[in-house]
Amino acid sequence: MAQDTAFPDLPGNGMGPGDDGFAPEIAPEIAPAFDVSRPQHQRLPLVFASPHSGNVYPESLKAASRLTDHALRKSEDCFVDEIFAAAPDLGAPLIRALFPRVYVDPNREPFELDPAMFEGRLPDYANTRSPRVAAGLGTIARIVADGEPIYRGKLPVAVAMRRIATCYRPYHAALGQLIEETRQRFGFAILVDCHSMPSTGLSPIGSGPFERKGGGQKKGRIDAVLGDCFGTSCSQAVTERCEALLSGLGYSVVRNHPYAGGYTTRHYGRPREGVHAIQIEINRALYMDERQLLRKPHLAVLAEQMRGLIDGLGEINLNLLAAE
Repeated sequence: MAQDTAFPDLPGNGMGPGDDGFAPEIAPEIAPAFDVSRPQHQRLPLVFASPHSGNVYPESLKAASRLTDHALRKSEDCFVDEIFAAAPDLGAPLIRALFPRVYVDPNREPFELDPAMFEGRLPDYANTRSPRVAAGLGTIARIVADGEPIYRGKLPVAVAMRRIATCYRPYHAALGQLIEETRQRFGFAILVDCHSMPSTGLSPIGSGPFERKGGGQKKGRIDAVLGDCFGTSCSQAVTERCEALLSGLGYSVVRNHPYAGGYTTRHYGRPREGVHAIQIEINRALYMDERQLLRKPHLAVLAEQMRGLIDGLGEINLNLLAAE
């Protein structure tokens, strides 16, 4: 499996900041773009990723935005990196984006871009018709999570390309390398893509509410959603183990609704090649004040509980996967 699998073989798709035809001498606005915490010795076949907890908001983004700093953070998966911070201590690497999701979203295809947002022509290979683009949540988002438009006016195409070149691409290059290193070491790898979800309302693409109701289900809050792309991105053993571990902690868990897994899960999840990917969405009401964007005391409890989840997933081995 190649390290840089996130990018098709398209013109200008190298890894450098200037590979899209824009001036390479312009420094990245966010450097470093991501952080990798490695264990002293990797003893678990796991890689943890937190793509939406980044909170370094460059001044250029704030200047172009019509929103307050607080409103810009509405799309942020606040503190998710803290919830899974124990991974390196337990023997698994953790990669976290430092750039915010509203700046560039690494859980999208590289070029899911809305032509109406930009001055100038997008590359021919840009995906301008995806459901995410239509919803305003492409690689460069048009809106924050509650539907408020982000920008005062159109952005130059060069801005989008530079964000992709200096943040998105390096993040996925590093993530791909971690996955490949893990696969080579253990014979397989399990990627856990870590996210949070709002406690109420519809998902950004209108998939459904975060309250269980109807169909004979008991009404109540959904604490976690596991996305395995309806069984295609990872072995059933991975999803079942993850669900059992979370349910054992007393949390209510559902699969694939309203989140079945984003680009990261779909792209890297190739069970036949030894790479399993699962997305975890955690209800924000469990650990934070969603209006004030502040930690609740249960955040520390949740982070401690996730140590058990990490260890439990780490017990999965090739024999268990081969038994399916």
